[in-house]
Amino acid sequence: MSHELKETYACMPTTERGRGILISGDSKSNSIVYTNARSVVIMSLENPLKVSVYGEHAYPATVARFSPNGEWVASADASGTVRIWGTRNDFVLKKEFRVLSGRIDDLQWSPDGLRIVACGEGKGKSFVRAFMWDSGTNVGEFDGHSRRVLSCAYKPTRPFRVVTCGEDFLVNFYEGPPFRFKLSHRDHSNFVNCVRYSPDGSKFISVSSDKSGFIFDGKSAEKIGELSSEGGHTGSIYAVSWSPDGKQVLTVSADKSAKVWDISEDNNGKVKKTLTCPGSGGVEDMLVGCLWLNDYLVTVSLGGIISIFLASDLDKAPTAFSGHMKNVSSLSILRSNPKVLLSSSYDGLIVKWIQGIGYSGKVQRKEGSQIKCLVAVEEEIVTSGFDNKIRRVSLHGDQCGDAEAIDIRNQPKDLSVALLSPELALVSIDSGVVMLRGTKIVSTINLGFVVTASAVSPDGSEAIIGGQDGKLHIYSISGDTLVEEAVLEKHRGAISVIRYSPDVSMFASGDLNREAIVWDRASHEVKLKNMLYHTARINCLAWSPDSRRIATGSLDMCVIIYEVDQPASSRITIKGAHLGGVYGLTFTDEYSLASSGEDAFIRVWKITPP
Repeated sequence: MSHELKETYACMPTTERGRGILISGDSKSNSIVYTNARSVVIMSLENPLKVSVYGEHAYPATVARFSPNGEWVASADASGTVRIWGTRNDFVLKKEFRVLSGRIDDLQWSPDGLRIVACGEGKGKSFVRAFMWDSGTNVGEFDGHSRRVLSCAYKPTRPFRVVTCGEDFLVNFYEGPPFRFKLSHRDHSNFVNCVRYSPDGSKFISVSSDKSGFIFDGKSAEKIGELSSEGGHTGSIYAVSWSPDGKQVLTVSADKSAKVWDISEDNNGKVKKTLTCPGSGGVEDMLVGCLWLNDYLVTVSLGGIISIFLASDLDKAPTAFSGHMKNVSSLSILRSNPKVLLSSSYDGLIVKWIQGIGYSGKVQRKEGSQIKCLVAVEEEIVTSGFDNKIRRVSLHGDQCGDAEAIDIRNQPKDLSVALLSPELALVSIDSGVVMLRGTKIVSTINLGFVVTASAVSPDGSEAIIGGQDGKLHIYSISGDTLVEEAVLEKHRGAISVIRYSPDVSMFASGDLNREAIVWDRASHEVKLKNMLYHTARINCLAWSPDSRRIATGSLDMCVIIYEVDQPASSRITIKGAHLGGVYGLTFTDEYSLASSGEDAFIRVWKITPP
């Protein structure tokens, strides 16, 4: 067997309340680049499924920029490190420099692609540095800031200049190279969040949390204009981006709107159009990032929705898509339509995806509680949360009915539902299991050992409970009680996951000691052994619909697929499937496997039979 990556559903940029994020793009390929945790993501605006990821940072990545020729990307992280890597053939690393002693918030290439200026958090006075891209040599001294520098800009034409702005309310101007402090502006009365040069270098604009924007001369840095307060933003302005012709700017704000401004001959800005992005008007609809790239106007909301407007038709509703921002811990398919995937991350977000199309909406729940496990059965979702509650929610398209919350008074460890009689649900807790029928707790059973995983057979007649001691206890379910039938001892670590095969002739179990085992259900014999190829704990496993293949996902970032009737050595391994570990797996058909992980991505793999 071999495998290929068929589709990638990207994570969204990491956002933070009260701060802007600076996304950038490449005008030749119409792609944008943004960061989430340790991933640097390049996404095509023409086709959001066309995604590539750079995952070599050791710390959370904070900002990334294409070089002027589009051949390189410089990406920076929370430790103050900048990595420069090629955009083609496997992202080969060119250089790595430790630039600042704290997190880097912005960086810019010089127009000739030879220098990079970076700014952010630093100890002492070094909040900004400019250096040669190939040797890391300093080009100048940047004095004049006393607090974190949030943004910097490099004049795109000669004579070169650098402008910086930050939490000390200042906009500072430097001449060079080598760069020297020239002057400082104190027009803003709050954090200055973003500063950008117009494409021709004739002027630059700064925007601030004081809701204002000022325009300065590009060469002398004298103040020459401002954004009108008439129809202006009523909240902090987090980011600004120039149109390619330098006659307009796009701004985004905490007031949940984006605005397009005409910059007149006298260098003052008037609102041309206010863009409203989709959303319910909650805090998560605050806009924190924007980019004007060719004909595309891109905005990013705090809740991770990317909206794309067209400059040529601003009245047209934007294309909006989204995804996860945190570890995607559960993945299910809707049996009525296996092309539809439901994924959930622990922050309580459930997203619906359609294969071949990608993002198809967030599942709107009445309350946004956190989610630990999610099971989808036909038209119903069952979730368990960190608040000791199990919720059953009916699903109608992208909307959820009213959730009925059942408090089980214990932290749920694992959740399984009898697929053929879905009113029966088994929730494992530390001391045993809780049995639910519908929304009623029918019994709480103390089993006398520490429970770590559980599964209930599709017809609801049998349960398998895995323990901290690595034993599998098999129970028959009679009425509302469990009767122990057998104990299987083979695992050498705590059981992490148990799954019945779709034809119910087998079941599989995985443990924290990196081993998986396939068992025959009738005889309790081991059907497939030596499945010891992961290097860390097994988090999830999945069966193919025909019960012939089984896939395991692990903290070691790999997915391994076994044929049940072949020896374990003839497996295929998908290395590095998810940065930080694989947490969700489901087959969507005999030879298609969807996986999700710590990196907030979902990937669909095609397996070619031998």
